[in-house]
This record gives sequence, C-alpha cells and structure tokens, in this order.
Amino acid sequence: MAQENNYTEDNIRSLDWKEHIRLRPGMYIGKLGDGASADDGIYILMKEVIDNCIDEFVMGNGKRIDIKIKNGKVSIRDYGRGIPLGKVVDVVSKINTGGKYDSKAFKKSVGLNGVGTKAVNALSSHFKVYSVRDGKLKSATFERGVLIDDPKIEESKERNGTFVEFYPDEQVFKKFAYKFPYIEKMIWNYCYLNRGLAIYFNGEKFESKNGLKDLLENNQDGDPLYPIIHLEGEDIEVAFTHGRTYGEDYYSFVNGQHTTQGGTHHSAFRESVARVIKDFFNKNYEASDIRQSIVAAISVKVMEPIFESQTKTKLGSQEVAQGGKSMRAFINDFLKTKLDNYLHKNSETAEILEKKIKQSEKERKELSGIRKIARERAKKANLHNKKLRDCRVHLTDQKNERCDETTLFITEGDSASGSITKSRDVNTQAVFSLRGKPLNTHGLTKKVVYENEEFNLIQAALDIEDDMDNLRYNKIVIATDADVDGMHIRMLLLTFFLRFFPDLVKRNHVYVLQTPLFRVRNKKKTRYCYSEEERREALVALGKTAEITRFKGLGEISPDEFKYFIGEDIRLEPVLISKEASIEEVLSFYMGKNTPSRQEFIIENLRVETDIAEEVANDKEKIEKAS
Repeated sequence: MAQENNYTEDNIRSLDWKEHIRLRPGMYIGKLGDGASADDGIYILMKEVIDNCIDEFVMGNGKRIDIKIKNGKVSIRDYGRGIPLGKVVDVVSKINTGGKYDSKAFKKSVGLNGVGTKAVNALSSHFKVYSVRDGKLKSATFERGVLIDDPKIEESKERNGTFVEFYPDEQVFKKFAYKFPYIEKMIWNYCYLNRGLAIYFNGEKFESKNGLKDLLENNQDGDPLYPIIHLEGEDIEVAFTHGRTYGEDYYSFVNGQHTTQGGTHHSAFRESVARVIKDFFNKNYEASDIRQSIVAAISVKVMEPIFESQTKTKLGSQEVAQGGKSMRAFINDFLKTKLDNYLHKNSETAEILEKKIKQSEKERKELSGIRKIARERAKKANLHNKKLRDCRVHLTDQKNERCDETTLFITEGDSASGSITKSRDVNTQAVFSLRGKPLNTHGLTKKVVYENEEFNLIQAALDIEDDMDNLRYNKIVIATDADVDGMHIRMLLLTFFLRFFPDLVKRNHVYVLQTPLFRVRNKKKTRYCYSEEERREALVALGKTAEITRFKGLGEISPDEFKYFIGEDIRLEPVLISKEASIEEVLSFYMGKNTPSRQEFIIENLRVETDIAEEVANDKEKIEKAS
C-alpha cells in the first residue's frame, strides 16, 4: 500500500518578499545565466535600475545617467528628483511600494509593478541606495535583501537624484561576468529612444540626436538600398529601409523598453507596412517579398502596458491610449498617412523599393520548385533521424513554455556527436551531426541553402525558412574541436549564418562551445582547464605529481565527462558582430579569395605552439623549486 502524503497546516508556508524572490528568481528576472547571453539575469538587474532613471528623464527630470562597472560591482546614478527621503528603504524593500501606482507621477513608465529594485536588492550580496533631495541625503545598505545599515538623513552638497550600487549574489549567479558589448547595446537603445539624454558608461559618453534613424544607421550592414524612412507621430516613431542581406531585421520598443520578443506592436507593424506599400503601388505583392531584407525599428508609448513577463520582453497589450484604438488600427492608420505621403513625395525611393520587391519576387519564384524538393528531403531525413537528435520539448510539435531553454549543438563527426548525445539533457538539448566540412557559402545565393543537404537540413531543424519567429532553439551552439580543422568548420558555419540568416547572430542566438583543453588530476581531485593559465593554476593547486591529459578533440572526451561541460557549468562564448566592420567586409576578408591583406594578417598573427610535454616539465620543475 502506497504511503500517504499528509497535507496539513504544517505544509503551508508564508514567505517574505526577499525569500520569495530568492526562491523563485526566474519569476522576476527570467533566467539566471553567467552573462554569456544578453538576456541573462545580471543584465536584467541593471535594466531594472536604469528603467527607473529613464522614467525620471521621461518625466522631465535629469538629463544624465552615470553607470560604472568594476570587478562585478555596478553603480548607477541619475539626476532626477530623487526618491522621497522618508521612503528610500520602503521603495527598495517592500513589494507593491512605489510611485508608479500614481498615474499622475508616472504616466507612461516601463515598470508598473513596484518589483524591479526589490528583486535587485534580494538577489545582491551587496546593495546600497541613497537619494539626494534639496541638500538632504538618505542612504541604506542591504545584504541579500536584509537591511544592515539605516543611517539618519544627513546634509549633502550633491545634486538631486538617486544612486544605486549592487553586486550580484554569487550564490545565485555562479561564475558570472559582464560582457560590455551587451551593456553598450542596451545603453545605446536607451539613448535612441530618449533624445537629449546622455549616458556615461565607465566614462564614455552615449547619446543620440536622431532617435531610431541613428539606431538603423549604426546597426546597418553596409549601405542601405535607399535613405532611411523616418516617421514620427504622437506616441509612435518608426524607421526602416531595405538592406543587402537576407531575412527581416526588427528592433521594437514600448515605453523605452526593448521588447526583444516583439509582441502586438511588432506584429501590427509587419502587417501594416506590407499593406500600405501594396496599396501605394496598387499591386498585390506578397508580404514576404515586400519585407525581404527589411531593417526596421518601431517605438510606441502605451498607458499601463501589459507585458507577458516581469522581464518585459514581449508586449501583450491589444489597445493604445489614443481613442481606445486597437494596436493594429493605431499603427495602420499612422503608416497609411505618413508612409503613403512619404512615398508620394520621394518618388526615387519608391522606385528603388518597388525594384527590390520585384527582385525578391523573382528569386522566390525561381526557388519555389527547389524549396519543395528540399522540404521533402528534410522531412525524410528527420523521419530517419540521421542528422538531428531532437529534444523532448519539441516532440509534441507544440509551442512549449520551456522553448526558451532549448539548445541545438552543431557538431562534427560521429564520435563527438555521440558523446554529446549520450551526456545531454534530453529534455532541452538537441544535437545536429555534420558530415565533413560544410561548403563555403561566401558570395553564393540562397539557392545553395536548398541544394546543399547539410545546410538544407540545418535550416529545417531550426525552422527558419519563412519566419525567424519560428526559431525552434533559443541557443545554437557550434561545438567543434579546438584544432585547425575545427576552427575552419566553425568559420564555415558562421559564414552560412551571417550570409543567409544574420538575424540569428544579431539577436544573440549563436554561440561557440568552450570545452576544456586539459584535465589535471591527482588521487583526490580533478580539475578541467580551458587555457594554459588555468592548467598552470591547477598544477600548483594539485601538486607536481598530478596527471595532465591534453584533449585533442571532442571525440576523446567521454560522455561521463562531457556532462560537466554542457550542463549547469556550460561555458559559451557568444558570437558578437562588431560595429566597426560590416558583415560583408568581414566575410570577404576571412572567407573570400586569398588576398595579400589576409596573407599579411596570418603571417603577423602566426603563433608557434611549444611542445606540451616540454611545458609540463618546465612547470613541474618550477613548482619543485618553489616548494
């Protein structure tokens, strides 16, 4: 007889605010992570504090924000009105306490639930806040949400405003590290949406004069086909053009919040821009042909926006404040007037736009037959499970709440893919096995995606042929050996993604798996090392008699060991695009025909590795002398 599970009053617990946040951090800041992804928790903590500073600016208070990061500690200072001194402690430590419940004080703010800074406080091992108002300063210091210092109000000569300093709790965020490119991108977005605001990050100034037009100019890959169309109205701003790469690239915002997963405003813009352009040319073009290669940004302001989570990455609001209109009607009416007028006044731009649409239409029709055959081929391959070992989240063929946790490892060879397949989390991790080296796709057309079996199957596995929003895996991880051949395969895969699906990289979905180069162990302990420096540190820690193994390839790592490298402590290096060079320039340099400049680069950066046995012997000799 099964043992009864008693359910009594003793099973009921009441948690205080900080206990609940620390027990369920995902409810407040999404996933935790170590900083490798742009939406990891350490960046959300920053955003929660900066959002409050932005709300002050929007309300006309303070035109400067100072942000500093040093050794993992973050400090953020605005020059707004400052928190009312008598409420400084309450605002950062009492749930459902804040000024944003008073719509007179904050009309169109980002945060509405009074949760943000409380989550930062509860999830930080150190949290300090102070507010300055009219010559008076009130401060408070916390540890993991517990108030440890609450001094009295004192005199101050500082300017009005609020200061917050925190250090993410390493009990929650293990081995975290801030990646400055992510932070700089976040800061730029704040500036694009708030003209007149200056943000200083570690002393460097960020500001924008032309809003979303600047955003597209700074993120455009090469020259656009026609000048950026920049339109503004009450509570709405849009900018768009067409580029020279494949796909659709969007940046969407609500009340200054970057909605990375889109939402109702994003969907309404995609529909409306295609409808208005069709009406202008009076031709029934396919919406996909109109939007092919579009690069666009949209920002709307909404009273009391409804987001689908506390991290505010997707808008759920169906209506806007103006006249109770639906989001779709509001955006469509705006574009119907503004965009139609613009195209009538700029006939040269309209001509280039229609030429681009016809070119996309022609290419689509030419590929239609090939695409049908390719789909059937991919379907048969998936049925026989030759290339893809999928994860259980997707076996139901339905959108699952755990889709954000999914990862696809793309690896080379049977031995490496076999090790990962045996050691992976079958619920959320999938494996795609390459056969040999992929084709160099630099300079090729999209026809090759369907004619090449490897690329056709990768595209089918990701489900990104028609719409990037269908992406089945949140992380695409290139897992190749750390040798010359592995590096070459990595470059060939990145060329494929950047050439045909650049949005995958721009939206931070593509990573490189870091696997250990060495295993250092003695009878009691084993340490895995990812660099020469870590190997030396491990040798010092474990002693001169420690055994050192050099992993030459992923296939040499057993499944029992591999589970440590793709589990909770997985090390991923995000693939980031530098603003200094366009994708085309980068691909031409690295993957184009051999050029004197590339040859010179290789010669200048050539590094000859010394024999590992000689290095180990030298290190052990140094340890002997030191001891």
